[in-house]
Amino acid sequence: MNREVTLPLIVDDRGTLQVAASDVSKLLRTVGGRWLHLVEAGQEGLDEDTVAALTIELAKLADRIDVACIAHSSGAGS
Repeated sequence: MNREVTLPLIVDDRGTLQVAASDVSKLLRTVGGRWLHLVEAGQEGLDEDTVAALTIELAKLADRIDVACIAHSSGAGS
């Protein structure tokens, strides 16, 4: 099951982003990294393959947010 996620950019009437993309993408990458750390530490109940797949998807989503925001700030999205 491979679904695309639409990433709406939340901007005000002047086109200013309301959430720092770097904060959101950092959060997504941090969550994935912490999950991997738990697996490496032997946390019971976590499937290594599932955690790896979810971490990869979070990183892809973070990358897409970064790209969309770069395009927005460069004027490509206008």
